[in-house]
Amino acid sequence: MAEGTPASEPVSVGQRGNFWQSFRNGLRQRCPRCGQGALYRRYLKVNPTCSHCELDLESFRADDAPAYFTIAIVGHLVVPAMLVLEQVVQPATWIHVALWMPLTLLLSLALLPIIKGAVIAANWKVDRSADRMQ
Repeated sequence: MAEGTPASEPVSVGQRGNFWQSFRNGLRQRCPRCGQGALYRRYLKVNPTCSHCELDLESFRADDAPAYFTIAIVGHLVVPAMLVLEQVVQPATWIHVALWMPLTLLLSLALLPIIKGAVIAANWKVDRSADRMQ
């Protein structure tokens, strides 16, 4: 997107656009270029191409980065909450396990596709396609 272009206007095929707009599109699990097509066909399975602008989505790999970022974010959310609960209420260990294990799992599963979308969008923006990296 050119400077001064409204954020809602899709980026044309030849442009890379604004980093933050592409990043937001990725967070929304949409094509980083146009913001219209779905990024995934299943939970974490990337569509081969964007259904709207035909961008080759499979060439922008995320590898292990989304998992590392997800672990860091979920850890920074769950561990302080766990410590506060321990200091304030001092529940039994089984309560900690019953509360924090499912919460950690659900947060991780919920955040992983969002973070993977952002990583794919960042890779698209800096043109780190698998074809170019070989």
